[in-house]
Amino acid sequence: MKTPQACRILICGAGIIGITLARELISRGLEDITLIEAEAALGAHSSGRNSGVLHSGIYYAPESVRAKTCLEGNRLLRAWCEEKGLPLAVTGKVIVARREEELISMENLRRRAESNGATVRVVDEKELREIEPLARTVGNMALYSPETAVLDPKATLESLTQDCLAGKKARLLYNTRFTGLKDPRVAKTTGGDIAFSYFINTAGPFSDVVAHAFGLGRHYALIPFKGIYQEFASPHAAQVRGNIYPVPDPRNPFLGVHFTRSISGRVYVGPTAIPAFSRLNYKIISDICLREVPSVIHAVFMMFTRNPGFRAIALSEPRKYFSRFFHADAQELVRQLAPQEILPCSKVGLRHQLVDTRDWTMVMDFLAERDERSFHVLNAISPGFTSSMALAKHMAETILPHL
Repeated sequence: MKTPQACRILICGAGIIGITLARELISRGLEDITLIEAEAALGAHSSGRNSGVLHSGIYYAPESVRAKTCLEGNRLLRAWCEEKGLPLAVTGKVIVARREEELISMENLRRRAESNGATVRVVDEKELREIEPLARTVGNMALYSPETAVLDPKATLESLTQDCLAGKKARLLYNTRFTGLKDPRVAKTTGGDIAFSYFINTAGPFSDVVAHAFGLGRHYALIPFKGIYQEFASPHAAQVRGNIYPVPDPRNPFLGVHFTRSISGRVYVGPTAIPAFSRLNYKIISDICLREVPSVIHAVFMMFTRNPGFRAIALSEPRKYFSRFFHADAQELVRQLAPQEILPCSKVGLRHQLVDTRDWTMVMDFLAERDERSFHVLNAISPGFTSSMALAKHMAETILPHL
């Protein structure tokens, strides 16, 4: 019988959460860490496909883990990019109202941001045009967040990974997918069995599946939502200096279609939040995993019938596959936008939203479960990339007593 590989800590998933947590554990004196990554390269999923926006703590309920880690994470990642000479632009963000009734929600956002320690201020129409010349708002009121920034997600992830592996206290195995447990402390993978003393699950799109193998997270399931982008391809795009966001629907964790000047200088519009058929359904049909379709359809049906907030998404978002509906949504944020100025592009992402199957509600905060041999990150939703370095500190405090 072949002797399995062995390590002290086995981390399943080398996205931004797995890498920053490994770095944090190493900084606290731990070593003999093995990270396994199902893909052949870094950033194949959320960590490499996000918009690159570093959020500033505006949206999240005070005292939530997202609120506690977002702004600190923003500042830590900005400092990292500056230290390493990585692409970074502190562009700021404006949040605009599309209708009069959103002004109350905007004021609530301002209070929430201040409770979270975020720098935010109300600006009138005149100052809004000075910050974002193309943006429009109603009620002569918008919010301005000067600490919102953009970076290159893949370059940042690669830099953090190099730092993690530099001291030889961790190793990274690509093309190695977790397939189950052989024994309580032996993982089966596509690269062979790996024995571990402690297991950390940062498997992103499959983190619920991995947790279920350990008998944890049984009441939770991840539902994929597809984020489609279009590109603002027009001379008017030069007037988008940073980020133009709508006031979000407080019932849902999605921020709505918005404008973002990426670190490359291209201006993207999006993303949508369309329920997808399977966990890696980036394309319309060709990459649908048929065995996942029944469970996704069941979950969507249950949420549609029991969750009014989700029902609104399910009825409105799929229309944005059609350009005229996508354009109408984007047009509400800016003073002028012709249909021919936004064009389809290849940028697409998936957000894997955790759902509590006991009442079919979407989990609105980061969530983890653990036992004496393992720790499972189940809901590393936005602002997961922004929060990652601060969240790693928070998670390490929970994990260390068990090591």
